[in-house]
Amino acid sequence: MADAECRVVRGGGYLGKQGVEYSSAGISAESAGAQGLCLHTQVIPPGGRARAHRHDHHESAVLVVSGEGEMWWGEEFEHYERLQAGDLVYIPAGVPHLPGNPSATEPAFAVVARTDPNEQESVVLLPELDPRAVRPEHDQA
Repeated sequence: MADAECRVVRGGGYLGKQGVEYSSAGISAESAGAQGLCLHTQVIPPGGRARAHRHDHHESAVLVVSGEGEMWWGEEFEHYERLQAGDLVYIPAGVPHLPGNPSATEPAFAVVARTDPNEQESVVLLPELDPRAVRPEHDQA
């Protein structure tokens, strides 16, 4: 380990398979030589949302830094939760989910960590679930 090297990663945003913008290249196997995790920042524009997906074999954790968020999860998106700045979200490996931003005016900014150093490799899109991401009537933005 004496030869291991710390790395600083700047810039290099990209559009993920999930349909959301990552505002930096983040820490991953590709950008920093990470072997067991990835960490990146994510911005969801007002009214935006990701595509329904899961991460096979990899856990995720999300910190909502600013703005509002929302998330559907479960095999049929039977669960829904509104998120606010400061909330931490744990997503077990293989759980279908879809994050979004219910605000009509403010972007949502989050930090996302995953146990997949290759970041996008474990993403499995679930287009059949996209239509199920309907905000509950009592929670309309």
